[in-house]
Amino acid sequence: MRLLVTRPDPDGARTAEALRAHGHDVLLAPVLRMQPVKAEIPDRPYARIVITSANAARAITAHPLCAKLLPLPVFAVGSHSADAARAAGFRDVRSADGASRNLLRLLEQASNFSGPQLYLAGEDRTADIASLINIVTVVVYRMIALDRLGEAADNALRAGQIEGVLHFSVRSAQAYLGCSANADLSAHALAPVQFCLSAQIAAPLAAAGARMVRIAPEPNEAALITIVTEDSIDPRSR
Repeated sequence: MRLLVTRPDPDGARTAEALRAHGHDVLLAPVLRMQPVKAEIPDRPYARIVITSANAARAITAHPLCAKLLPLPVFAVGSHSADAARAAGFRDVRSADGASRNLLRLLEQASNFSGPQLYLAGEDRTADIASLINIVTVVVYRMIALDRLGEAADNALRAGQIEGVLHFSVRSAQAYLGCSANADLSAHALAPVQFCLSAQIAAPLAAAGARMVRIAPEPNEAALITIVTEDSIDPRSR
C-alpha cells in the first residue's frame, strides 16, 4: 500500500520506518513543524510533571530549569511521550495508555503526590488536563502549520498514487486540508483512505468530504498501523 505520512519529524520518520517494516511504500510530507517557546516556568516545589506530547519533553531540554525538573516524576499520556521524557533525562516516568482520559485516571490513582503539578503543554493543549486542580500550565512549544505538502506529495496525490493518508492530530488533519487547498488538490487529497488516530481527528476530514475514513480502535501508533495493514490485506474493511 502506498501511504502518505503527515506527522512532523522526528515522529514521522519513525512511523514511516514502522510502516515499511510491514511492507508499505511510504512518502513523508510533514504538515506541521515544532517550535519551542521561551517559557517562563514559575520556580516552585512541584510534586510532579504532566505531559501529553513527546514534543513537550523535547522542548524542555533547553530550558534553564530543566536540570532542576529532571528528578521529578513524569506522568505521560502514552508510551511515545514517556520514551521522549526518558530520552530528555527524566528518570521516574509513568505512562498512561495513549488517551487523556487514561492519563487523568493515572493521576487520580497516584494520589500520594501533594503540591502543585506542572503541565508542560503545547499551545493547542488538552483542556481536561489543564483544568485539573492545583496544576500549573506552561506552554513550552507550538506547532507551526506549513503551507505546502511538497512537490513529491503533490504529484503523487494528483496522479492518484496515494492509497492512504495517516493523521495523528486534529492540527495535522487541518493543516493537511490547508496544504491541499493551497495546491488546488483538495479532491485528490480526500480520495485516499484517511487513517486517523481518533474520531476527533477524523472529524475535519469527514466534514471536508472524505468518504473513506478509518479510525484506530486505540489512540496509539501501533493500533493505527494495524488497521492500515488490515485495510491493505482486505480493502472491503473500508
